[in-house]
Amino acid sequence: YKISTDIVLRRWISWYNNGKRFKEHKRSERGLAMNKGRKTTREERAEIVAFCIENNKNYTLTVEKYNISYQQIYSWLRKYEINGVEGLIDHRGKSKKQEGLTEADRLRMENKILQAKLKDQEMEIKLLKKLRELRGGGH
Repeated sequence: YKISTDIVLRRWISWYNNGKRFKEHKRSERGLAMNKGRKTTREERAEIVAFCIENNKNYTLTVEKYNISYQQIYSWLRKYEINGVEGLIDHRGKSKKQEGLTEADRLRMENKILQAKLKDQEMEIKLLKKLRELRGGGH
């Protein structure tokens, strides 16, 4: 189910077993709580997805930085992985046809996210090299 850590699942189980609802917990009480949604632009969504990818899909850090719910970030990331930048367009509540992204906007957002992915991959390569070094492989 791609839950960020087992601690999150354990916390949910504990809350469930104690008969509490998620919304009764405040962030200060228990780390990651459900946040009320807020409106975002597609550019903000692209920035948030890029930040999350760049930070090795650290949803907790992304929640704290952007004040967006875990579920929303997870949803945007999944939509991006399936449909690219076009998946970040919000079509809810639109009675008239919404203009699509301009090619420049789409490329700008895609570039931001791809840069974050590249940075994440570069960090992973550095970590693997360091691990090999520590194991005495050196090559």
